[in-house]
Amino acid sequence: MAPLRVFLVVLFGILVMLQTFSLPGQFAHMAEESPDFAYLRWPATAVAVFWVLCVQVVIVATWKLLTLVKHDRIFSDVALRWVDAIVWAITAAWAVLVGVFLYVGFNAGDPGLPLLLFLMVVGVAALGLLMVVMRALLRQATTLRTDMEAVI
Repeated sequence: MAPLRVFLVVLFGILVMLQTFSLPGQFAHMAEESPDFAYLRWPATAVAVFWVLCVQVVIVATWKLLTLVKHDRIFSDVALRWVDAIVWAITAAWAVLVGVFLYVGFNAGDPGLPLLLFLMVVGVAALGLLMVVMRALLRQATTLRTDMEAVI
């Protein structure tokens, strides 16, 4: 579990740098290079930073779940709340992605980007639904463990 925790810390740190420096700077540069699209600078920055925030929520929730596993408390209502946080973060990111897909889809002159965004919409939806299934499995395992403890 230690390598996963190291990975999560490094990933979180990179995302903070991306969120605070890289993304705002990148969209400012794009606005200077393409004045026709400069009006998209702040909406694109906000959307990108929001998506990074959603990933950060997933990282924190994963960290908390790892802690619960370490202390043998994964089969609890606390764990379900952290899984709910992951599901809600994925759902929020997916909803914004659908909005971006619709905006780009109605304004694109080339089908390439809308197709890529559609693929991302489907992929994030699949990830979200997978988390819903995992949540149901955790709930079932929690119920079984509680029932077993009551018998013993």
